Amino acid sequence: MYKFIFSAFGDEIASSLDEQIKVLKKHGIEYLEFRSANGKNIADYTEDEAKEVLRKLKDSGIKVSAIGSPIGKVDVNCDFEKYLELFKHIIELAHILETRYIRIFSFYVPEGEEEKYTDVVIERLSKFTEIAKKEDIILLHENEKEIYGSNAERCYKILSAINSPNLRATFDPANFVQCKVEVYPYAFELLKDYIEYVHIKDAKFSDGSVTVAGEGDGRLKDVIAALKRIGFCSFLSVEPHLNNNLPGGGPENFAKAYRAIKRIIDEEGEI
Repeated sequence: MYKFIFSAFGDEIASSLDEQIKVLKKHGIEYLEFRSANGKNIADYTEDEAKEVLRKLKDSGIKVSAIGSPIGKVDVNCDFEKYLELFKHIIELAHILETRYIRIFSFYVPEGEEEKYTDVVIERLSKFTEIAKKEDIILLHENEKEIYGSNAERCYKILSAINSPNLRATFDPANFVQCKVEVYPYAFELLKDYIEYVHIKDAKFSDGSVTVAGEGDGRLKDVIAALKRIGFCSFLSVEPHLNNNLPGGGPENFAKAYRAIKRIIDEEGEI
């Protein structure tokens, strides 16, 4: 049995949290992946500001599926001990916003020298994971361009080496396409035992441009069918990234992206 729960990056709809909420409710989406609102990234929120966000979301019947944090999207040679303080702050914000999920990355590394940094990346993500375990938090490592975990093999190295229920994968088909990685079956089959969360966006191998689900090379139809087969019970988070590729404003392009993934799911059977 499977269960798909829709969430979305509200900041791709609008900067205003009020507008994000309005559009989510219009589409019947009850969860928000909180990355930024009102011109401020989640990492820059104070605890009091996060409490105000929670109040507004609760008043509107919206819950937070995950913190879309920027953790790990820094140079691998950063001052890690200092960086841990930001990580711990974001954990506190996750507690306030009543979510166990925090999206993270695996550090920018020099191009062509990724393997040289395997041990240090795993060591640092292991430290994050140890803290997350104590805090009852689940970290979601996202495959992303230019970071250590830009391809499926290195994502697998991280996840299998740490092998913790507190470090799982956010599977992003478009990001794999933009890194010239075959999404399905290759990346999916390699990582399927670790996938906890999915970002819904698609892209083209030819130029890396982002499309709605099903119109790129991310094999979204096959990914959705495979998620059903493995009994995936978690979030599909709509992340359109369309504003530079399609005409129309944030709300309009969000609607296009949401309709596209709904259409794929409906073609595959009811959710």
